[in-house]
Amino acid sequence: MKFFTPLLVLILFVTGCSETELQQSAPAHEVDREQLLRDVRILSDDYFEGRKTDSKGGFLAQGYVIARFSGIGLRSFSDTYTQPFETVNQRSDEAFDDAANIIGYVEGTENPDEYIVVTAHFDHLGVRNGDIYNGADDNASGVGGMLAAAEWFKNNPPQNSMLFIGFDAEEQGLAGARYFVDNPVVPLETIIMNVNMDMISLNYDNEIYAAGTYHYPFLRPIIEESTASAPVNVLFGHDSPDLPSGDDWTMSSDHGPFHTAGIPFIYFGVEDHPYYHRPEDIFENITPDFYYNSVTTIINVISEFDKQSEQIKEMSERF
Repeated sequence: MKFFTPLLVLILFVTGCSETELQQSAPAHEVDREQLLRDVRILSDDYFEGRKTDSKGGFLAQGYVIARFSGIGLRSFSDTYTQPFETVNQRSDEAFDDAANIIGYVEGTENPDEYIVVTAHFDHLGVRNGDIYNGADDNASGVGGMLAAAEWFKNNPPQNSMLFIGFDAEEQGLAGARYFVDNPVVPLETIIMNVNMDMISLNYDNEIYAAGTYHYPFLRPIIEESTASAPVNVLFGHDSPDLPSGDDWTMSSDHGPFHTAGIPFIYFGVEDHPYYHRPEDIFENITPDFYYNSVTTIINVISEFDKQSEQIKEMSERF
């Protein structure tokens, strides 16, 4: 793995942990708040240079997610967590030869050959005109949430297998998600649904959206029931083609290719804020309490999806 040695040094320096402590998981039934915030702080550090695909910072981000997957104890489908791919940004014609998705899973106790796929992209915009675009909310926050979910389900085994993917090249046209859907590590027909996290750490009104129920309305009652007493307000919308351009998030992040393939999705994210795609999207500007509460809420929803997977599969066949 390119730049892996300095990455490990960085992790140990920033966290203050020993290499042995890095491999330890959080206690069962808890989300480790300190680790959650640490993941965002590290991934949005200047050292990662904005995590642009196919850059030093992008390789460091790959290595960081791999190290966390290994520490949590996720399984891999081969001798590596990586799914390498090449892509070209269709808008800029920029080529990326060394992109890679990072994939791990927790095996289900009842349906090990069926999967709920939990995703977040780890890439961002890199350095532009001398400014580092650190991407704390977009999308170190989603990666932190995905890692927290992976740790929780490792300690609390689900009924269905949980597939966790850190996507690369989202900022280059959802390239990592498109590649995975075209080259899945499990048959697409075994994927029950996708839960995608992208920008979940910064909101001053205590609101997060669960987009996707316009297309898959049978998911809404499950979300409503599981978030009735949640510490954040879970709203619905931003998923209808009747909305003005830019307000429909159906294809705005890595859930889009799953939807195109006919796989139900829910996308958790906040509305755009002043720091979106700006150098000011830094760790110091996230809202930590909201972030922690959002992640615990999302994990609870995923757990309910797992418990009600038979209903979801039955209903999805009708759409």
